[in-house]
Amino acid sequence: MGHGNFVSGTIACALFSLLFPGPIWAQTPLRVAAAADLEPVLPPILDQFKQATGIQAEATFKSSAVLTTQIENGAPFDLFFSADMGFPKRLIDAGLADAAGSSDSTTPILYAKGTLVLWTRKDSHMPPPSLDLLRNPELKRLAIANPDRAPYGRAAVAALTSLKLYDSLKPKLVTAENIAQAAQYVDSGNADAGLISLTSAVTPRMVESGSHFVIPRDLYPPIEQGAVIVTKTTQRPAAHKLLEYLLSAPVQAQLAKSGLMPAR
Repeated sequence: MGHGNFVSGTIACALFSLLFPGPIWAQTPLRVAAAADLEPVLPPILDQFKQATGIQAEATFKSSAVLTTQIENGAPFDLFFSADMGFPKRLIDAGLADAAGSSDSTTPILYAKGTLVLWTRKDSHMPPPSLDLLRNPELKRLAIANPDRAPYGRAAVAALTSLKLYDSLKPKLVTAENIAQAAQYVDSGNADAGLISLTSAVTPRMVESGSHFVIPRDLYPPIEQGAVIVTKTTQRPAAHKLLEYLLSAPVQAQLAKSGLMPAR
């Protein structure tokens, strides 16, 4: 092969690389807005999804309200996994998201149901978590997520109200930005106990350092968690694939082990 042929071949290769820089998904990962209760759950599922499909997805974890506001302000997300149905419904009603592909595209796609638990550190001076603990005068600081921004915070207030304890405990509440931060507050000892998500409570770290009590489900409205596709996504087929993957039987079983009740 002559020198000229080698050079022109090299240039041709370089041009080809510029024009066709590999599969599109390698350039633009799916961007997922995910409620903070999914922080311990979603990353391994997204890794498996990439292995199964070759599609890379990256998640941003914040409270459902903050993510809703970001999408309303034009943040370039492709999918939104909320911790309730209300926030994604707000985006559907505003024409900013849809549940395309489902039988009722005006309602978010239910992908899981959350569970509220009371959690304390094992080395704390408090007795083990129970409803009685919430009535214990020794309880000075109780962590919850912000009820205006986080569905688990709303559930915590509803449970305390059902127990007729909200007024007495209100001065003791330590309000976190989202449910992951509420778990952090109580795990770090900045609160005596915390009303947190089961997804946080069953992580290896929290199982090792503390114990949890499942709050009876009749004390708060169901935490139904809804997903929507952001309308202006340029990656709708990939977004659909991720939704289908999340709703598949093996992944729903995995969610159950991680503290979320399956959608079906």
